[in-house]
Amino acid sequence: MACQRMIDLVSQAQTTLLEPNGLDIDHLAKPLALVSGKGIDFGEIFIQKIEHESFALEESRVKNAGFNIDQGVGIRALTGEKTGFAYSDNIELNAMLQSAKAASSILKAGKSNTIKIRPLTTSNSLYQAKTPLDSIEIREKVELLQTLDDKARSQDPKISQVFTNLSASFETILVMGSDGTLAADIRPLVRLGVTVIAETKTKKEQGSASIGGRYLLDDLLKKNPESLAHEAVRQALVNLQAKPAPAGFMDVLLGPGWPGVLLHEAVGHGLEADFNRKQTSVFTNSMGESVTSELCTIVDDGTMPNRRGSLQVDDEGNATTRTVLIENGILKNYMQDKLNANLMGAKYTGNGRRESYAHLPLPRMTNTFMLPGKTSQEEMLARIKKGIFAVNFSGGQVDITSGKFVFSTSECYYVENGQVKYPVKDATLIGSGQEVMQRIQMVGDDLKLDPGIGVCGKEGQSVPVGVGQPSILLKDIVVGGTQT
Repeated sequence: MACQRMIDLVSQAQTTLLEPNGLDIDHLAKPLALVSGKGIDFGEIFIQKIEHESFALEESRVKNAGFNIDQGVGIRALTGEKTGFAYSDNIELNAMLQSAKAASSILKAGKSNTIKIRPLTTSNSLYQAKTPLDSIEIREKVELLQTLDDKARSQDPKISQVFTNLSASFETILVMGSDGTLAADIRPLVRLGVTVIAETKTKKEQGSASIGGRYLLDDLLKKNPESLAHEAVRQALVNLQAKPAPAGFMDVLLGPGWPGVLLHEAVGHGLEADFNRKQTSVFTNSMGESVTSELCTIVDDGTMPNRRGSLQVDDEGNATTRTVLIENGILKNYMQDKLNANLMGAKYTGNGRRESYAHLPLPRMTNTFMLPGKTSQEEMLARIKKGIFAVNFSGGQVDITSGKFVFSTSECYYVENGQVKYPVKDATLIGSGQEVMQRIQMVGDDLKLDPGIGVCGKEGQSVPVGVGQPSILLKDIVVGGTQT
């Protein structure tokens, strides 16, 4: 028997996406048949509608407010490594038929076949299928931003500017495939952020804090959002005191949570299946081999309730999974979408993701993090003779083929003889992802996930993701700074 929850989601998606255009599920069989004919391995219809709302406060006034709706249909046909793809922002049968003909003609497909549809038998239940846009009134949304603005300004007279922002989106998708896939998802997503500028006569620094996830705005109000103002101010005041960062080889302690973005970039992307099928990843042909310190176990988990990177089904209609990528240092799995899994003879992992109906799905991360070890952060600090403690990152760049990366810290401290001495600024970490992962000396017992703010870019597409890690002690890492 098909999962009742999935049946309900498909019904809700049909009401939202098809019925306003005079369609139902049965109408999709015709365009799907056009991308499922002779010479085509797989055909698919992806329909999406997303409503997005945002508010931004600057100089204690609402400077920007916006609302938009984007909807459409993407249709693709696969034959081996070849892909035919066409899309339309019009969810009507005629538009679908034209898109299907365009997609199939790219592959020079033959005649159409009749497709038998079967619903998915399993589905995760990770978040409410409700819109966050209406969960609180517009007045309450603006008042929340004004409260954060007031809280931040009242913390310290050195706070000269405050920027607050709130966004929410509500996404509905429906996927039908020639392999019998029929799936839907109803996805809420919210984010709240505060950025402050603190300044003296000679210096100006900033601090920021955000929170988000797949829940409603009234749920966000229960998560002590006012604490974001305190955290943003704390960071800015710390950075006002920061001294130039040291440079050279030294031990580095990474804090828990958001520093997992380094793991995401330096290791995670290299474990996506397409890079490995095309043999452009540093991890290509390394399955079953040691690729990191034996202290490392890294997972990608799209099944975590209410997390920003979680999905009940991915954008190809497959239930997301918890996939062990690296176990005790040994490479166990890549993240797979349908195309690459089929070509590599591997199992799907529910990692097929796309930015919108106008984009092709790619193997992408969901929530990627390292499992905790047994060491306390205090023990790690005590091991450092000369090094830095990186609490937060502001950004970085990674080369997938070589694994080389450069990451900039946004909150960092100089450590000497096991003692945190003072904050430093402009510290960067430089190295190779696989090499750095081999240099892990200790893994903390303090696993923490990011606050729900991650956005991942790949081939021009952006999708929400989660990262995380416990504290990690790295030995002899190149630190770029301004003080030698």
